[in-house]
Amino acid sequence: MVRNLKAHGLAGEMAAEFVGTMILILFGCGVVAQVVAAGIGDHDSIAWAWGLGVTLGVYVASRISGAHLNPAVTVALAVFKGFEWRKVAPYALAQTAGAFLAALLVRWNYTEVLNAKDPGLTVKTQGVFSTLPGNGTLPVGDWGAFRDQIIGTAILVLVIFAITDLRNTSPGANLAPVVVGFLVVAIGMAWGTNAGYAINPARDFGPRLASWLTGYDTAWSDQYGFPYWWIPIVAPVIGAVIGGAIYKFLIERHLPAGEPLDAMPAKDFETAA
Repeated sequence: MVRNLKAHGLAGEMAAEFVGTMILILFGCGVVAQVVAAGIGDHDSIAWAWGLGVTLGVYVASRISGAHLNPAVTVALAVFKGFEWRKVAPYALAQTAGAFLAALLVRWNYTEVLNAKDPGLTVKTQGVFSTLPGNGTLPVGDWGAFRDQIIGTAILVLVIFAITDLRNTSPGANLAPVVVGFLVVAIGMAWGTNAGYAINPARDFGPRLASWLTGYDTAWSDQYGFPYWWIPIVAPVIGAVIGGAIYKFLIERHLPAGEPLDAMPAKDFETAA
């Protein structure tokens, strides 16, 4: 998926990132609330709804901003694909704000069932909004979750780079969002145990803040009482850079020379994710 983004302006791109990420979180946190609080669905429905949320969010935003929807992806694009560094912080802010608003809507809409399931608003339902080591129940520590988030995000970015590289076997602009959604489904099904596959700082921090403001007093900690909030921020960024490096140095450098479109300067054309 390659878009010419120069005509839209930073404000338009931020708006697109805001709305695209909001769509992602409405489906993602919404399905977890339904499963955890109402008992409707299971892990597979969570994985599929998160993946579909990614697909739909990308379709909403890609024409304007490239639909990163993830600060870790934005950083990887800046490191390896020529995305302008001056836009990294505004994109991350817009993504986090979209995630925050979406989580507030989920919290409001599911107020009754969340309060019935967990009147004290504890770690029992905190996972609706933000991630925990071992999903709050399994014997996984913070460093195990940190490792998991590096690996999971590296997989995410490595495959996104492959999907969106027109010199590779790209599915094309119209189908790429669907394939990226399938990628997130696969990560959820294969890498969801140790840390709930946040793989996205905005996806975790925005809803975590929303939950804290609406009654979850332990939102910043894990089930062991240790500060956990920083792990889904730092580890995905590290993993994104690792995944991007793997693609650049082990795959991209061996691809055939690009067509004229691919040869356009990175400042004019940016890879969507």
